[in-house]
Order: sequence, then C-alpha cells, then structure tokens
Amino acid sequence: MHFKLIIALVDDTKTTDVIDAAREAGATGTTVMSNASGEGIEKSKTFFGLTLETQRDVLFMLVEEHLSRHILEKIREAGEFETKKGTGIAFQVDVEDVVGVTHQIEELTEKVEEAL
Repeated sequence: MHFKLIIALVDDTKTTDVIDAAREAGATGTTVMSNASGEGIEKSKTFFGLTLETQRDVLFMLVEEHLSRHILEKIREAGEFETKKGTGIAFQVDVEDVVGVTHQIEELTEKVEEAL
C-alpha cells in the first residue's frame, strides 16, 4: 500500500470543518499543529505597530494514494480555499516509506477496493 501526505494550512475557524470533510472522504486521522502564522500575496495589516493576522492550523494527514485526490478536493471545499481569499492552501507529497500504520491498513484496504 502506498501513501501520500496531505498538508493543509487552514484558518483556525475552519479546522474542524476540514478535518470532518477529510474523514468523510476517507482520511483515517489528522495531526494538528496549532497557532501557526504566515502571509500570502497581501501583507498582514498592522495597527499601531501590531500585526493583525488570523491564526492558522497546520494539518497533516497520511492517506492512501488512491483516496488522496478526493480527500484533497473535499478539504478545498470545506476550507473555502478557492472561494475566499486568504483562507488557506493544501497540497500532497509522496511518501516513500511509512511505519506504524499496520492497524489502519486493514480498514484502508476495504475503502480502497470500494473506490476502485
């Protein structure tokens, strides 16, 4: 079985929606790193020298490769990445090897067979 790592940088108000959408699409779990910050095309606004920026969460999801694109699309919809500016991004990278997921492979095998 081969895996992809989906990494999503999400406005913290959308984290729960994105995680729920990913799980419904076939993701079996998520690791969340809270309180990340950054900026996109437009610089963050300042007020009396203080930067006003929304908090982001970084979500990591190790998913089976045949389910990855569908999960990525559901994340895009739930996070409103294409409809609202500055709401976040998500991308996937190939995973060469992984350990510690043997307990998930049985469950994933059934989902992948259904998807194919």
